Amino acid sequence: MLELFQHIQKANMTLNGSLAFANDWNFFMKDLSTHLENLVPIGPYAGTLDAFATGVKLRTRYEHLLEAAIAANQTSFWTSSSQRVMDTAHYFGAGFFGLDKQDVAHLHVIPESADRGADTLTPGRTCFKYAHNADAHGHTYGYRMWEQWRAIYLPVIARRLEEQNPDLLFSESAVYSMQELCGFETIAKGESEWCDVFTHSEWEEFEYARDLLHYYRTGPGNPYSAPMGWLWLNATANLLREGPDAGPLFFSLFVLSISMHEPRLTRNSVHDGDMIPMLTALKILSKPEDAVENLPTSHILSNRTFRSSDIVPMGGRINFERLACPAPRRCYDNSEFGYPNMLYCEPEGTEDFFVRINVNDGIVALPGCEDGPGRSCPLDDFTKRVERRGKEVGDFREVCGLPRSARGGISFLHQ
Repeated sequence: MLELFQHIQKANMTLNGSLAFANDWNFFMKDLSTHLENLVPIGPYAGTLDAFATGVKLRTRYEHLLEAAIAANQTSFWTSSSQRVMDTAHYFGAGFFGLDKQDVAHLHVIPESADRGADTLTPGRTCFKYAHNADAHGHTYGYRMWEQWRAIYLPVIARRLEEQNPDLLFSESAVYSMQELCGFETIAKGESEWCDVFTHSEWEEFEYARDLLHYYRTGPGNPYSAPMGWLWLNATANLLREGPDAGPLFFSLFVLSISMHEPRLTRNSVHDGDMIPMLTALKILSKPEDAVENLPTSHILSNRTFRSSDIVPMGGRINFERLACPAPRRCYDNSEFGYPNMLYCEPEGTEDFFVRINVNDGIVALPGCEDGPGRSCPLDDFTKRVERRGKEVGDFREVCGLPRSARGGISFLHQ
């Protein structure tokens, strides 16, 4: 985006057509060196405001759980060490715990360092083979697939803009930056004239470019994704299995797990690239019949299941809710065994437990496991499913080329 801004400034000519507005346009950030890669602090959709509002929304939804968590002193939450993510965690904490959050909750910062092995919130940093592109499916895989599609759709748009402005040449990167500016400027200013530069079909092409990037970088199209995502999924499943014994409420910004008992509260702030692998490990980002080749780079697959705008919008989050529901009273006829009491009934007041998954305020059912209340999955079935997936995806250390002495799992998620 900065390159585009400088390109327009140096052109020293009057722009025409759909770009005419740019003659009087200024970049929405005054100090680019301090604002790029940081949380957007201004505008009606600012990242700071969104994080705070998310905290308020979840406090409203789970206030009774928060009260119990505070009473039990179970109010730790976690973040990775990226400044932008830490800032997001602080704003969320202010909305959820209150402005005096430092007196109520404790934020744990987990370093994004490569030496943490599997004991991390950011496995893309610690998976050696993935981070160092040891094979064709390292972290640049998504960018290569993304570039293949960009090379098809962006030159067409560039030619259209050049017809309106014959004295200017627009590179693929410049055109793509224009499309990105629509979103970033809207967040900061509430609107953007860059959005009107492109047609509806050109926005669909941009959407598909973003989907390809995420799908092959950290989604179902990358074989490293599920092993990386299983780490957090397994840690969450273990906590849901323990229930109140572990402290029943867990919170996180992008990955949120909640047990509907006396609360335990844990909140983990991570990147969208660390959120998608967990969903990939769950196998809910694609239809069972989907295959990697079904997301081509030569044309748009319009009926695809994977859409990054649904999964990782700004401030995206996932809720895992542990539901405790009254169990039906089961009775058994023991007459065939000759017992004096022919009919035995279980005690009243027992409960059955389920896991319900909420992705960005929409309930998403686990394929083949959605017969519980609210399309939830029985807790036992959920934990067995996670165990099976662990065997399918393989040991993180082995898959990633780490020594056996490296840390093998997440250890910090406890109150």
